[in-house]
Amino acid sequence: MSEHNSASAEAYWKANVRLVLWLLAVWFAVSYGAGILLVDWLNDFRLFGFKLGFWFAQQGSIYVFVALIFIYVWRMNKLDREHDVHED
Repeated sequence: MSEHNSASAEAYWKANVRLVLWLLAVWFAVSYGAGILLVDWLNDFRLFGFKLGFWFAQQGSIYVFVALIFIYVWRMNKLDREHDVHED
């Protein structure tokens, strides 16, 4: 592997890991933070008639997880094109 390809592969991998860590941090904040740590404070608010803390613990973290999957796919497609490793 040439030096340029090695540097490009390393940059691609670092960007991929950075994206995954960011998405995991968001998922952790929503599922653990909003669903467990902040549940009492969030229960003062309502969403669709349900206490917001309860909603995050039961439904919100699942919706956020599914949204993060779509964000990951979108960002990885963009990253693949930036590093010329896309499959078209």
